[in-house]
Amino acid sequence: MEENKFGFEDLELWKKARELKNEVCNETKTFPPEEKFRLTDQIIRSSRAINALIAEGHGRFTYPDQIHFCVQARGSLSETINHLIDAFDKGYITEERLHYFKAKGKEIERLLNGYINYLRSQRDNDKK
Repeated sequence: MEENKFGFEDLELWKKARELKNEVCNETKTFPPEEKFRLTDQIIRSSRAINALIAEGHGRFTYPDQIHFCVQARGSLSETINHLIDAFDKGYITEERLHYFKAKGKEIERLLNGYINYLRSQRDNDKK
C-alpha cells in the first residue's frame, strides 16, 4: 500500500466510481455552453458526490454511519444516470453513450450494494 494513500482508494467500488466521474466530466465538455450552469453543473456535482460519499463513509467510525453514506452514494448514482437520460433527451449524448453509462452505473450499483451488504453483516456481527 502506498504510504500516502487513504484506505478508500483501495476499494474497487471507489475506483469504478472515479472512472465514471472522470468519463462523465469529459462527456460534458461537448454540452452546449448554455448548459454550463444547468445540466453540466448538476451532472458533474452528482457524479463527484458518489466518490465523495463513499470516501466520507469509509472515514466514519461506525458501521451505521458508513452504511448511511453508501446509501446516499447510491442516490447520487441514480441522480447521475437521470441527468445522463436528460442529456440524451436533449440530444447531447447518443443512445450508445447512454447505454454505456447505464452499464457502468449498473456495475457500480452492484458493487455498492455488495459493500452495503458487507457493512451490514459487519454491523450485525458486532451486535452478537
